[in-house]
Amino acid sequence: MYIAEIEARVAGIPCIIGVEGFAAVKGSSSGQSDLDYRGYTEAQWEVCDRRGRPAPWLERKLSERDSDAIEEKIADYFSEK
Repeated sequence: MYIAEIEARVAGIPCIIGVEGFAAVKGSSSGQSDLDYRGYTEAQWEVCDRRGRPAPWLERKLSERDSDAIEEKIADYFSEK
């Protein structure tokens, strides 16, 4: 079960990103590390076909650029909530 399904593209192919978990930690000036200071997001997700079924064949085509774009879409989706 996904907490969100977001439309995206992997290698130019339309797909759905099934988000299984998401956490956003705001930065703090009293943080002990740079991540604590700036804040960070974590997302667990998988690539699915347009019907919402897991698509490992499409996930193998993920580039770093695709992955970064998906992470950004997920963060945007949850920041609007």
